[in-house]
Amino acid sequence: MFDAVDLGEEVTKGDFEQEEPQLHSQLLELQRRIGATSSAVVIVIAGVEGAGKGEVVNLLMKWFDARGVETNAFWDESDEERERPRYWRFWRALPGRGRIGIVFGSWYTQPIIDHVEQEDAPQALEPEIRRINNFEQALHDDGALIIKLWFHLSKKEQKHRIKSDRKDRKGNVSPLAKKYSKHYDDFARVCERVLRLTDRGACRWYLVGADNRHHRNRLVGRTLVSALEGFLNHPADSPEPSTPDPAPPVYYNSALEAVDLSSTITDDAYDEQLDELQHEIYQLAWRAHERDVSMAAVFEGWDAAGKGGAIRRFIQGMDARLYQVKQFAAPTDEERAHHYLWRFWRQLPRAGYSTIYDRSWYGRVLVERVEGFARPDQWRRAYGEINGFEEQLVEHGVVLLKFWLHIDPDEQLRRFQEREATPWKRHKITEEDWRNRERWDDYRQAVDEMIARTSTVYAPWTLVAGNDKHFARIEVLKTARDALKKAVS
Repeated sequence: MFDAVDLGEEVTKGDFEQEEPQLHSQLLELQRRIGATSSAVVIVIAGVEGAGKGEVVNLLMKWFDARGVETNAFWDESDEERERPRYWRFWRALPGRGRIGIVFGSWYTQPIIDHVEQEDAPQALEPEIRRINNFEQALHDDGALIIKLWFHLSKKEQKHRIKSDRKDRKGNVSPLAKKYSKHYDDFARVCERVLRLTDRGACRWYLVGADNRHHRNRLVGRTLVSALEGFLNHPADSPEPSTPDPAPPVYYNSALEAVDLSSTITDDAYDEQLDELQHEIYQLAWRAHERDVSMAAVFEGWDAAGKGGAIRRFIQGMDARLYQVKQFAAPTDEERAHHYLWRFWRQLPRAGYSTIYDRSWYGRVLVERVEGFARPDQWRRAYGEINGFEEQLVEHGVVLLKFWLHIDPDEQLRRFQEREATPWKRHKITEEDWRNRERWDDYRQAVDEMIARTSTVYAPWTLVAGNDKHFARIEVLKTARDALKKAVS
């Protein structure tokens, strides 16, 4: 791959300066057109150290209107970033729809460095390659244009620039170039493999020869103009299918049918176990804090299934300094401007703390599916995106709990009527609750498929019998107690 890179025809400064005004004008117009779309543009800047990537970023900020561009340089991880899964830093920096994000030092950097420095076997890269491809595919499927620029510099030219920099004491060549130049061949071998395995479809690589600076800069401008024009002028190539062909429904063996809704607990047993479990969770939460173990607890379930009551008893067993409760309803305008997982990545707990989610990322395959807020192609691919998201949490050491509180239609009706008849509970019942109840069978099918496709070995669902609220609360606390105990033991 690198053997075929044009390292730079002899383009003079005058040649480049003659064409630059046109490139500048074209890119500004294309940026304006992007701003009127529902698509984000992500420009990945990567390549050999010493190839002038920083100069290119500065040039792009000159060509584009900086008010519509977000530039993020990912170097050493901050304490805040180390306390969360690695992709947290990338997700939170993604540009919104209609905006351009320049990523300098990206999700490619650390896997490549680790692989070279640790001299891993070739297959050790495969999980990282899979994660990168899945991440970029998710952004592409959501409508983003990803332009990946790899700046290649010959070994001879890299040595020449480092030598000249030392001689002239300019300080223009980064310390990283001087550090990694000794391993040029090792990096070239690994980088070529990574590029081959991540050069896919709409997420392809553009190789830019950087031995000649003026050739490099002109090629970058031309490449961006071509990529942006192609994206804007050929909407059929965009991942927004008009009306997807309806697929036949998929029926799964219902896991909900196995839930014993007749399960109950006496009042005395409830009071005794509640105090004991809350005390244990209090101690375990502090042990988790001391050991930098974080927890994410997801609460989903039928309307009036008792999620709020279960959450209240759960957090009563924890020090308020150690947790946050996040409730998710319809997304805000800012949230709609990003991939649907963006708002959940941003709310991940830091090491040693907990986040309790009242409703969660599963809205994509439940309410958004049933109510038609998400197209069939969107909610169908969400299962894989969610599994990948949760896999990263667990790999990072997050204790992930997922509760589905289950009740039957008769019990739901009784609770609805009770809420309407009780003055201090009337705020809990809305017209939307009654409308959702009319679609019980549709939601039931969605829940069955959700459980079948997202109850994984690393992130299983806990199905809680909720007809008896006291029984449900104790089951939630027992599950949380056992998971925390395992994590800190």
